[in-house]
Amino acid sequence: MNYRDDPDPSYDPRSWTRTVTEPTREVPEPVTTVRKSERTHPLAAAGQPARARSEAANRLLALGAATAVALAGAVAAHLSRPAATTAVIQAAAPAGERPAGEGVEQRILNVPSVDRLVPSLRALGLSPKEASEAGTLAAGKLGDAAGDLRLQVEFTNAGTQAQLRTMTVTHADGSGVTVQRGGGGALSATQIAAHLERRMRFVRGELDGESFYTSAVAAGVSDVLVSEFANAFRYDFDMQREVSPGDVFEAGFEQQVNASGEPVGPATLVYAFLSTAAKTRALYRFQPEGGGEAEWFDSSGRSSRRALMRTPVEAARISSGFGMRGHPILGFVKMHRGTDFAAPTGTPIFAAGDAVVSFAGPKGANGNFVRLHHDNGWDTLYLHMNRIAAGIVPGARVLQGTQIGEVGTTGRSTGPHLHYEVHIDGNPVDPLSIETGGGRTIGGAAARAFRKSRDAIDARRAAEV
Repeated sequence: MNYRDDPDPSYDPRSWTRTVTEPTREVPEPVTTVRKSERTHPLAAAGQPARARSEAANRLLALGAATAVALAGAVAAHLSRPAATTAVIQAAAPAGERPAGEGVEQRILNVPSVDRLVPSLRALGLSPKEASEAGTLAAGKLGDAAGDLRLQVEFTNAGTQAQLRTMTVTHADGSGVTVQRGGGGALSATQIAAHLERRMRFVRGELDGESFYTSAVAAGVSDVLVSEFANAFRYDFDMQREVSPGDVFEAGFEQQVNASGEPVGPATLVYAFLSTAAKTRALYRFQPEGGGEAEWFDSSGRSSRRALMRTPVEAARISSGFGMRGHPILGFVKMHRGTDFAAPTGTPIFAAGDAVVSFAGPKGANGNFVRLHHDNGWDTLYLHMNRIAAGIVPGARVLQGTQIGEVGTTGRSTGPHLHYEVHIDGNPVDPLSIETGGGRTIGGAAARAFRKSRDAIDARRAAEV
């Protein structure tokens, strides 16, 4: 407010210095003010008697002295109080962070291997000596496990040379090491234990018109588990001829995850279910204590494993069945004594059952050829191989599922495929029509352990599906 524009100007000197914009905060000032009813305009005293004028003058002088004292006090108080309108307030640092004024920096990097720790620390500005010391301490606790490392570093960078405060290096499973600076300035390392949890997940779907592979992947089965799922049923189903669009399948797999919920390592298939118009099978993966390979069992504890596998080659399609046919090369009708499985060159071929190798090598129109004699007296024949596996020689003992060679097109062949025959008492039979025998049933302590594992899978499946 400007006193010149005030029809009733105040004698309070404070009002003479005020502007429209006042300070945000007012500090009380110890001054004496005059009520409006006691104010007297100086021009009004001219017409008063001398005594009255004298009294008025005295009052005016007293008021001026008091005002001067008050004004001096106000100025002193104003100068002594904080400048609220010009103060700079620094915001508090978020939780877990230090104020920027301390010169603390934090970096998180992915490092491909242990031997890249020191160069990574050097790149952050640490001295060669300190980077080497911290990297050596960490490497001593990390071991030589392969895979990327997560490197989290906190360091001060107030001067020209960065100084390490703390460093944490972890594997994907959460195990690792923390290197930090102690009160005396020395670095020390503390090992971090792995923190993993097993989680089970189930997916369900129907076969489409293309293939089991596309159906399973579309339902959520990892592509690396599709072959394992099909192999679980290799004794019960021919995945090329005995399944049709609309058939229902279900897969359950177990995965390890770290503290952040990220998957660690490959998933393991633990449950497989397949239902067709002809039959239904549900299988549980179980590995008895004391070693040995994991096998697939039905709900009663009976192994799915049979004397012979129905399909001794992975991911193949049947290009020609057992019986009379027109020969694709010779041009006339003749007996086809086996089943042809078409697959790319190099596809693994497995022994259909436990056996002894009776022949292995090239044999005319058969190309690279292997013959196995099985424990039950049957024989299986494998023709047109691209390569016979090392160690597959006459007299060698092989177990069911052992790779004996690769698909090829040697001998009298029009393309890469496996010609597979089964002979019983010296006579060829249709490999897809024979009963391959019953699997073993587990008992005793192994049976109790299996039932516990089976019940855990069923309970988790019931909660999710």
